Amino acid sequence: MAIAGIIFIVAGAVLWWVQHRQQCRCNQLKLARACQAADLEATATEISKEIGGGDWRDYVWLWGKPQAPTPLTSEFKQLPCVCYTSTVIREYEETVSEKDSDGKVTTRTQRGSETISEHRQRIPFDLVDRSGQVRVDPEEAKVEPVEVLNEFRPGAPVGGMLSFGGFSLALGGDGMGGSRRTLGYRYKETILPLDRPLLVVGMASDRTGTVAIEKPAQDDQPYIITLKSHEAITKSVGQSAQIAFWSMVGCVGLGVVLVLAALVGG
Repeated sequence: MAIAGIIFIVAGAVLWWVQHRQQCRCNQLKLARACQAADLEATATEISKEIGGGDWRDYVWLWGKPQAPTPLTSEFKQLPCVCYTSTVIREYEETVSEKDSDGKVTTRTQRGSETISEHRQRIPFDLVDRSGQVRVDPEEAKVEPVEVLNEFRPGAPVGGMLSFGGFSLALGGDGMGGSRRTLGYRYKETILPLDRPLLVVGMASDRTGTVAIEKPAQDDQPYIITLKSHEAITKSVGQSAQIAFWSMVGCVGLGVVLVLAALVGG
């Protein structure tokens, strides 16, 4: 009982760290300055006159549409975008045998899945609002895209070749995976489309000589690109912090009770 109590207390300590981190992220999101592209250019120009260019930093959030002179084309749906993830998942079933404590063997069929292909790609883009545009470097950002495809195709592919849109993949052997019987393949794709406005929360900087949004230097400042509003994403992070807090309280409380009960009982 004491060991179980210690485990719960340790779990509570981990949850405290999670809660603290999420609460810091929520606070930073609230502190991010709302602005438009033209505001950033004006601020960078004024700062450069006073202290020179290259040293200005500002944690901000902007709302606008992405634009790229040469956008990406998603592999499956062939949609223009600035970011996509295309995934192929093999779904299968297999027969497994299990032996109980009495030595009796039971056989059952279970389903499973495995990812056989995943391709991610993202490019820098301009975020365009009513005032102008600003460059966004999406590297290391937490991107929350929209799902545009989740399709299951039953059976094995003809000729051992998977194909969907501009994607193709030759399967080794018969593509059946040995003892695992292939049920089919699921194709999933998420993108950041060009035709929908999105939110960018990040660090505005003139480090490269032009104003751009990039990953903040502070770890507790989230770098997020999402189709959700600033209010919605801040609320979501705050709720995660609350869930972690009350889970921590429950784990620590139960752990203390179990440890005390073990001491009293011993």
